Amino acid sequence: MKSSLFQILLLVASAALLVPSDLKGEEERTDQKKPAEKWVSLFNGKDLTGWTPKIRGHKLGENYKNTFRVVDGLLTVSYDQYEEWNDKFGHLFLDKSYSNYRIRVEYRFIGEQIKGGPSWALRNSGIMCHGQSAESMKLEQKFPDSIEVQLLGGAESGKRTTANLCTPGTQVFYKDPNKKDAEWKLKKNHCITSQSETLRGEQWVTCEVEVQGSEYFKHYINGKLVMEYQKPQLDDGTLLEEGSISLQSESHPVQFRKVEILVLEK
Repeated sequence: MKSSLFQILLLVASAALLVPSDLKGEEERTDQKKPAEKWVSLFNGKDLTGWTPKIRGHKLGENYKNTFRVVDGLLTVSYDQYEEWNDKFGHLFLDKSYSNYRIRVEYRFIGEQIKGGPSWALRNSGIMCHGQSAESMKLEQKFPDSIEVQLLGGAESGKRTTANLCTPGTQVFYKDPNKKDAEWKLKKNHCITSQSETLRGEQWVTCEVEVQGSEYFKHYINGKLVMEYQKPQLDDGTLLEEGSISLQSESHPVQFRKVEILVLEK
């Protein structure tokens, strides 16, 4: 009798020990069933299919002086056909608007800034998100009303962050990460610096932006969160739920070797 009882208890204990292992295996199987993230390339590496240029002083679709082009498989902003700058601020618009998504670009600044370019535009470009449509821009308009993820390259010395926020025609709610007990407040500053490191030279940099409609934006540089803010809106307070995406030309040559998007659930 005692022997049978001992054998029963031993079997029960053995079964209990097996449960965590089985559960772990079930978790692993569940993880394996998760669908892969469906990143979509927005640049085909051959031409500007799916993109439309709008350069200040020129009609939509006119690629003045071949500013935007593909060179050796890289989406390139070039000024080698310009004589001088003349405030030819430009944007290359995607032919579709987005609301909830993550956009990821790999970029680098190359060469020298064109003659006449403003000092602040040295190694300067940007990803314009939640922007007005390209069709609605005025002929002489410099920038679309949008949320700009400002891309900057470091100068020879000094601190110069990238993935900053600039707000042409817009504003956001922002909380200063450097201040203890800071609160979310409406900020009307044209530009707010991120928490990124200074990245100099012609190195490739990965910038990713997470956008959740009118709720929030998050900026990442090389996988590190460097800025976040909430409630993107026009200057009149209208919340921005969606909008255009464009890449800037601001007088310094820049290249993009990857432009990808991952559409998110609302």
